[in-house]
Amino acid sequence: MKAFYVVLLIFLFALLALTGHSKDHPVEVASPDGQVTVQFELKGGVPFYSVFRNKVAIIKPSALGFILKDLPALNKDFKIVSAKTGSFDETWTQAWGEVKTIRNQYNSLTLSLEETSGLKRQFDILFRVFNDGLGFRYVIPDQPNLKSFVIMDELTEFALRDDLSAWWIPAIGEDMDSEYLFKNNKVSELKEAVHTPLTMTGKGLYVSIHEAALVDYASMTLKNKGNLTLKCDLVPWANGNRVEATAPLQTPWRTVQLADKPGDLATSYLILNLNEPNAIGDVSWIKPGKYNGIWWGMHLKTQTWEGGPHHGATTANMKELIDFAAAHHLSASLAEGWNEGWEGDWTKSGNFNFTKPYPDYDLEEISRYAKEKNIGLIAHHETGGNVANYERQLEDAFKLCQKYDIHRVKTGYVNRTPSGERHQSQFMVRHYHKVMTLAAQYHIMLDVHEPIKDTGLRRTYPNMMTREGARGTEYEAWSTGNPPSHTTILPFTRCLGGPLDYTPGIFDITFKNDGSHRVHTTLAKQLALYVVIYSPMQMAADLPTNYEGKPALKFIEDVATDWDETRVLNAEIGKYVTTVRKDRNSSDWYLGSITNEDKRTLEVKLDFLKLGQKYTATIYQDGKDADMTTNPLPIDIFQKDVDAASTLTLMLAPGGGTAIRFQEKN
Repeated sequence: MKAFYVVLLIFLFALLALTGHSKDHPVEVASPDGQVTVQFELKGGVPFYSVFRNKVAIIKPSALGFILKDLPALNKDFKIVSAKTGSFDETWTQAWGEVKTIRNQYNSLTLSLEETSGLKRQFDILFRVFNDGLGFRYVIPDQPNLKSFVIMDELTEFALRDDLSAWWIPAIGEDMDSEYLFKNNKVSELKEAVHTPLTMTGKGLYVSIHEAALVDYASMTLKNKGNLTLKCDLVPWANGNRVEATAPLQTPWRTVQLADKPGDLATSYLILNLNEPNAIGDVSWIKPGKYNGIWWGMHLKTQTWEGGPHHGATTANMKELIDFAAAHHLSASLAEGWNEGWEGDWTKSGNFNFTKPYPDYDLEEISRYAKEKNIGLIAHHETGGNVANYERQLEDAFKLCQKYDIHRVKTGYVNRTPSGERHQSQFMVRHYHKVMTLAAQYHIMLDVHEPIKDTGLRRTYPNMMTREGARGTEYEAWSTGNPPSHTTILPFTRCLGGPLDYTPGIFDITFKNDGSHRVHTTLAKQLALYVVIYSPMQMAADLPTNYEGKPALKFIEDVATDWDETRVLNAEIGKYVTTVRKDRNSSDWYLGSITNEDKRTLEVKLDFLKLGQKYTATIYQDGKDADMTTNPLPIDIFQKDVDAASTLTLMLAPGGGTAIRFQEKN
């Protein structure tokens, strides 16, 4: 009898808990350190969530749900069927990256909701709360009344408490829809859809909204709907549909990263932690490294992609590049314009042949020569947006790479598809995923230009090395260029998604071949960018002749591309940033410090160095009279003995920088 009463009591408590949820009582979960709290509640059957940090609201009650095509909306008349909490803590090792090991620690809340009337459809909402923010996603299970469906709108909101200052770029623009200069406005002033990551700051807090694990879904942009509320706005198909789905469906994670300073945003690995572990098995063939290429000459208009008298990708030119790479500790050489199809306006047709080289590009001989020099080749697959043409040839193209021992491919999508599909739509998400997974099967590493935004899938597919998705160095060659503030913004915005192939290393700052354009940095800043802007594939982007006899080239030869540890020593978004990284394959540390158009003096403590160990610091700094505008080339290179107790004074010229290599002394 006693046992009966115990069981009855347990049942009554469980029933009370469940009925408590159904009566709209909030359910909450906190981060492991207790500082970040997520609260979920039903208000009249409508789901809302809120976010608190140190008990202060960051995100006020914000709506959740979906509008479906030709079906009732999935956003009201719900009850909570179950609410389950859990905890998770692991440390995992990256195949390559900014740091070697990452701690993945969170508390979770899984809510199962069901409509109380009508079709009685169900979906789950999963929250994971980390010390540095949170992620949540929807899971729609297979069910009789929701099989195949079209999402016309995702109702997810981020209702901010404060009118934060946002660093943003427009979401829907021209063909290259991520390649803009960032603007800075209050959230209340945003008038158009904006890309994520969207980084905001105010009252000593830094917030970034993004997404993780974007697979078979539309990219999320954000629209200001008023009252400081940002609403999810999914990039549509050309036909207006947002997501074409079949249950079961998992959406990407909607992410909110929180920090007290910008450097903590830059070293948050929340996005990676929300992605699945390595799915491709052995990754010993994946090699970070530096490369050069037949590329910059086209942007300077001294070479052409298409065949002819100024064709860049010739056998002779490629051999010269390979020789340079071998002599200067690079890993690979890129050839753009090697394949037929570049004649005419290739951005409109995209009728490339991905297996047929131009007659003056002897692929077999170049492959033999590169192998002899121990230099890898990077094939270039520009599509002009014609993904149907690319997909028809994709497997044959990768088989050709396999035949010639090519393990790196740079892809490009300079235009929307002929049918008008946008880069960030579900249509293109599917395409990019297809290329990535097939490339892994052929042991091919990818550098994707005009990409879908980075959402951390490199954890699951480590062959997805780097991508563009930002206004890079090429804009310096033929436009008004990139102001010096641009690279002080990128580490805290675009780079929160993942690696960026910014293509630094231009030594001919003022373009002796073209006086109408120029690079908007000093020479020293070009070196510092190798540390500040992370990519496991870093380009020595200038023409080989511009490196000849330049002592500053030694830094590019030495700097690593795979890191054991990363720290941001100081930063103010849009003004300056100093980053240090420890080489994963040696005891060396590297420092990069850059500024905007303002001259700046920064003090940096070297307490990241090993205690009790002496180091030689090889310093590359702006020369005494250096100035981005009037005198960009002077650079002082010298050595200094330092240790963990040392402090260095960095003197940054307008638009300038400092790069340092720290080596242990015997």
